[in-house]
Amino acid sequence: MIRILPALILLAPAAHAQQTEWTGFHGNGMAQKYSASTQITPENVGDLEMAWEIHTGDVSDGSGDIPGTVWSATPILANDLLYVGTPFYRILAVHPDTGEIAWTYEPDDTTLEPLSQPELKNRGVTYWEGEGDGPCARRVYIGTMDAELHAVDADTGELCADFGEGGILDVNQWNKPDANFPLSQLQPPTVFRDKLLLGWAGKDWHDAANPLGSVFAVDARTGELDWTFHSIPEDYDGVTGTSNVWTAMSVDEENGLAFLPVSSPSADFYGGTRTDPIPLATSVTAVNGDTGEVVWSRQLVNHDIWDYDTVAAPTLVDIPGEGGSTPALVQPTKMGYAFVLNRLTGEPIFPIEDTPVPASDIPTEASAATQPIPTLPKSPIGDDWGGVFGLADIASFGYCSRKFDELRYEGRYTPPSLEGTLAYPATAGGFQWGGGAVDPESGILYINSSRVAQIYQLIEREDYDTMASGGSEAEGGLFPMTGTPYGFSLTNFLNPIGMPCWKPPYGLMSAIDLKSGETLWERPFGQTQQWGFYMPESWGSPTIGGPVVTASGLIFIGASMDARVRALDAATGDVLWKAQVDAPAVSIPAVYDYDGQQYVVFAVGGNSIIKPQVADQLIAFTLPK
Repeated sequence: MIRILPALILLAPAAHAQQTEWTGFHGNGMAQKYSASTQITPENVGDLEMAWEIHTGDVSDGSGDIPGTVWSATPILANDLLYVGTPFYRILAVHPDTGEIAWTYEPDDTTLEPLSQPELKNRGVTYWEGEGDGPCARRVYIGTMDAELHAVDADTGELCADFGEGGILDVNQWNKPDANFPLSQLQPPTVFRDKLLLGWAGKDWHDAANPLGSVFAVDARTGELDWTFHSIPEDYDGVTGTSNVWTAMSVDEENGLAFLPVSSPSADFYGGTRTDPIPLATSVTAVNGDTGEVVWSRQLVNHDIWDYDTVAAPTLVDIPGEGGSTPALVQPTKMGYAFVLNRLTGEPIFPIEDTPVPASDIPTEASAATQPIPTLPKSPIGDDWGGVFGLADIASFGYCSRKFDELRYEGRYTPPSLEGTLAYPATAGGFQWGGGAVDPESGILYINSSRVAQIYQLIEREDYDTMASGGSEAEGGLFPMTGTPYGFSLTNFLNPIGMPCWKPPYGLMSAIDLKSGETLWERPFGQTQQWGFYMPESWGSPTIGGPVVTASGLIFIGASMDARVRALDAATGDVLWKAQVDAPAVSIPAVYDYDGQQYVVFAVGGNSIIKPQVADQLIAFTLPK
């Protein structure tokens, strides 16, 4: 960990808001994904029925002129309306009890091209409310792949003319002139008081030299730049890049802090061109929300060569204890670890051990000798990949065993290699961007995880160029990493008929007591679906998306491959209710009260990483009136 500036903090713990609205991507700025709503309980959740549904029309499977879509939006309830953004950059304002559309924002002249991603993606909108009344006193913001941020009046859907240029802010104005991709606004902004915090997404897997990672704080009214955070020193320009913040951030406004989950530097899987330390890369970093100055930072991966991006917004919670509460931060990671830190200082609440890891056998690589590993909580995905799945091996006449014998594997953090490395967990992530949900009263964290084994392989440049000739970028799991001596191949460890070569379960839901660090329960979650069949529930499913926990003791979550949404008993993990939807709900649901009724709303969009199924369904559930 590095500490750069003294924190400008207040020592009083943050108050627990009675969250019965859903005003942000994670419910609130602390990324708790907690609802104080109590109308739906473990006893009556089985009575849930569909209240309404909408099909936006903004969907593509990629077979036509429009690229495929990934819709992972969280609906936002504020201003007596439910707001949601689409992959075509439209905003729908919906009456939260009926699903009737109040207004729609239709952008002009937007480019429906991925530009910096394999598909068109959108994770929704941001709501901000200023003082006073009148036009644009309340605003909704949506970002685009071509690096624009649009601000519209939350009451009417009309562009706010005082923001940027006629309501549209060009975020790419802060990109370097020769950048090979725009600073795509995949994730909606994070609100800090009267500022919007903007990260960006890019093609960090394509080149070694990329735009240097940055976060921009802009005035919520005007779009004027207030401060910029840089994760990589400027003298690295042209050598490496990214370490951007492409996922959501969290804020502790009472203590004046914003928390940035900083991703890995480029190239993703080879670090021989960036051998000097980059302390803020693959970190969780706290900055002064008013100035952008670093208060503390903790690096979570030393010299990252696995694409272990800090994948989710840290969850902020005051952990209750006998001597008072501890202001904490829980940072989920792709490695399947949850780092629990004091959010005011960055110091670990549970010990972190500097652990020796395997060395790279690539002569020009400078792999780290050790990695920081928390002692608690225990990773739900385990320290080892678990071994070959016997059924998959038998079904493929021993393919899985033979392939494993060809691979390098020395446990977690085995470096990429020329012969191929079994990577577990891999870039798909143990924990994903949905992060966890926490009950602030009990201090219990609920989080979904995936167990996925992949094969990492470095390929000599000449051989890579031959393999990749005639194919499109990233086709077949190939990544150029131009500017390095190697290209890269990334594949899931499957047998020839598509069965995972690693043992199930493939997905879990866990409950972790943050007071002790102990796991209270752990259950397979979801069902893997393939060839038209559902695999046993004991196998679980890889997941993308996140849970919500309620004060009544329920967990609501989509996320699974089987295209079902579920309610779980927070005390046991038992499934109490489920419903089939149009595709995997790779999103975070919204849970809110409106006019005396509690609703649970899912954006159902699908994701090709889970399975080739997309949708445009916004669906709400409630109890019978």
